[in-house]
Amino acid sequence: MINKSQLSQPISDDNISNEEIARFDAMAESWWDPEGSYKTAIAFNQARTEVMLAQIQQHFGLEHATKPLEGVSILDVGCGGGLVSETLALKGAQVTGIDASAVSIQVARRHAKKTGVSVNYQHALSSDMAKQHDRFDVVINAEVVEHVPDQKQLIRECSEMVHPGGMLILATLNRTVKSFIIAILGAEYVMRYLPIGTHDWRLFVKPAELNQWTGEDMKLTFETGMRLNPFSGQWRVCQSTRVNYLQCYRKLPGLTLDT
Repeated sequence: MINKSQLSQPISDDNISNEEIARFDAMAESWWDPEGSYKTAIAFNQARTEVMLAQIQQHFGLEHATKPLEGVSILDVGCGGGLVSETLALKGAQVTGIDASAVSIQVARRHAKKTGVSVNYQHALSSDMAKQHDRFDVVINAEVVEHVPDQKQLIRECSEMVHPGGMLILATLNRTVKSFIIAILGAEYVMRYLPIGTHDWRLFVKPAELNQWTGEDMKLTFETGMRLNPFSGQWRVCQSTRVNYLQCYRKLPGLTLDT
């Protein structure tokens, strides 16, 4: 276990919420426990990562590769305990995972060491990486945008870090009546899949908003919803994006983002 004295110190940046960081610090130790209090969230991440894997392979024509993602560089923004990062690294990708929570990064590093998976975990923000002009074949931002004050800035930073011809993957919750009932009342207050207060419905993002924030050099290539079967406990893709959804974009060459 991580000592309480090791909890994250605030990173100096305007586009973070120290309250949100503290919330995820408290959750970090349970990220990898399949029988723990976040087992539904873990199953959700596994199902969603399978969708990401298939889309990345299709994007780069790697469906029949020996190692499905060999040679693909990936940045996982808000990687948490590394659930997505590790899975993609195991497929051959060169993965960098960043998170504002130092505790989550420690958990991720410890788990990767235990399993022998190579992931470059850094206690950093997307703004830190963007200032370094780092570029990646794939940038993933999953369940992060609904936790930051300046959502447009975060999405633009992620877009900037994608190589021309590369791929941006965004996943979040839609701001609808249905998402309030299912993701807030149902998941937090009734079923207790997540601690109460994990999400603020007012910060949920509509798909059209993401489309606008990514910039003119990003072309939407794929969109899907995710739905939980309450009887089997299995997650699957669905046409409806009214609650959880995932979008994939291709970065077009020769264009720059609007400022």
